[in-house]
Amino acid sequence: MNLFCFGVSHQTATVEQREQLALGDTIWPSALAAVKSGLVGSEVVLISTCNRIEFYLATSISESVCRNQIEEVLQSLQRSVAGWQSYHYLHQDLACAHHLFEVAAGLQSMVIGETEILGQVKTSYEKAKSLGATGKFLNRLFQNSFSAAKEARTHTAITRGSVSVGSVAVELAERIFGDLSETRVMVLGAGETSERVARTLAAKGVKSMIVSNRSHDRARLLAEQFSGIALHWEDWAGALCDTDIIISSTSAPHFVLERCDLEPALPCRGYKPLFLIDLAVPRDIEPSVSLLDSVYLYDIDDLQTIAQANLKERELEMNKCRALLHRHEARFEEWWRREGTAAGSTEKAAQAKSEEASKQERCA
Repeated sequence: MNLFCFGVSHQTATVEQREQLALGDTIWPSALAAVKSGLVGSEVVLISTCNRIEFYLATSISESVCRNQIEEVLQSLQRSVAGWQSYHYLHQDLACAHHLFEVAAGLQSMVIGETEILGQVKTSYEKAKSLGATGKFLNRLFQNSFSAAKEARTHTAITRGSVSVGSVAVELAERIFGDLSETRVMVLGAGETSERVARTLAAKGVKSMIVSNRSHDRARLLAEQFSGIALHWEDWAGALCDTDIIISSTSAPHFVLERCDLEPALPCRGYKPLFLIDLAVPRDIEPSVSLLDSVYLYDIDDLQTIAQANLKERELEMNKCRALLHRHEARFEEWWRREGTAAGSTEKAAQAKSEEASKQERCA
């Protein structure tokens, strides 16, 4: 029994490359089911976030067959197989377990110690489990990683400071505008990332907030939490003249803010600075808007500058966190070696029995 993790992340691929592989909520179940059906008897969990796409497998099938099946599925979903082949990584067996423990604890995140990733990993696992894609091995692996991550948060200061991409985005806005209390902010999208961004903005004193989402009800519910204004999706462009900061995090597969939308609004703004933060993958904002006067665009990879600065402050906590995770990994290793060997012996015995039965039939 082997454990594999095939993945692409912000550490190996740029945002342009990652968006060619992104598997949104509508595609995710199909990708998981296709990999599972092509690798009979295997357990599968798929994690797809703005910063990583990872397939976790517990299987007796060879690494090359697993890799080929994943590539075929990506190709069938019109994802860039060439990109996958160029930028993906493989972690096997205990290295796979070690990687997942660090991912769940936030040690492999763009923002070290971020708190969002644990929830994303849990959601991915629960979805896979509900679809019948997991079994004894991945259930144990993922549940142990959650316990380890929770303990790491409780007993180290790894989550101190800016602990999400959203909070780093707001920190960057502060560096440009200083006091944010008088700025007018527009949030495009009303999902979990947008909610965290809005909460951080409110904590920084922002009083004027606009939220727009394709589902107006969701936009209204989010705006009400922060005494903001909800705009229908088709109306948000009309508020560009009075907006200072736009933070976008939708699940759209295409640009939602293009240069042709923004350029006509610049004269009515008096060419005041407009600060754009694109947290989506695939990206929400057309990159060429950065060529316009007084428009400053940052995408999710640009936030790594701040993330790297925070990393130096957290190196000691990272070492503490890894020491704690190591104890959990050792316990999983002991279990996995015992159960994996037993599973392999059972499978070999069944295979030998089948071969012997076939031999007897031929002799008869």
